[in-house]
Amino acid sequence: MKIILIALIAYLLGSFCASIPLSRRCCGGDVRLYGSGNAGATNMARVYGLKAGLATLLLDMLKTVAAMLLGEYFMGGAGKAVAGAFCIIGHCFPLYFGFRGGKGVSVGAALGLMTGLPVLGIIMAVFFTTAAISRKVSLGSVTAAVSLPLASWLTLAGEEIIMMNVFSAALVVFMHRGNISRLIKGTEPDFHPKKTD
Repeated sequence: MKIILIALIAYLLGSFCASIPLSRRCCGGDVRLYGSGNAGATNMARVYGLKAGLATLLLDMLKTVAAMLLGEYFMGGAGKAVAGAFCIIGHCFPLYFGFRGGKGVSVGAALGLMTGLPVLGIIMAVFFTTAAISRKVSLGSVTAAVSLPLASWLTLAGEEIIMMNVFSAALVVFMHRGNISRLIKGTEPDFHPKKTD
């Protein structure tokens, strides 16, 4: 029963996609109607500027940390892993917003943080290096996601956490399937955040 409750709470927390209320209340529109149509931090930065994107990233990471700490409190490592997995599901398919959410990158960063600072350092290095060289945030996101379970294994994370990160990496790659198709075709645009005063 505990595991079901943890999964439900984590999913509901994950379903709070920060970009949607932020864009509606502070920016005057639903971010999903602009840019890539996605409710993630990257599209917030593209449409409303870097500050909006960073605020979205921070809030989405905080909800993930909260969910995983709650899961760990009640069921240890297994609860922490279940909470992380269901939080990213909620983020990608949010109950409150018609199941149209983000692509899991912000939550994936929080999963790396909760796995351990060395893991976070590895995936951030992969992300920034790839994005800087390619000028494609989507490619940086996908490669960072793929590196997450590998980094978890290299740093000797627990089995439950590694499984959580394998699942999250697969989900992030799936959510980027359109970007991957455009990358292969050479039509994926470069990332340019909106300039704000």
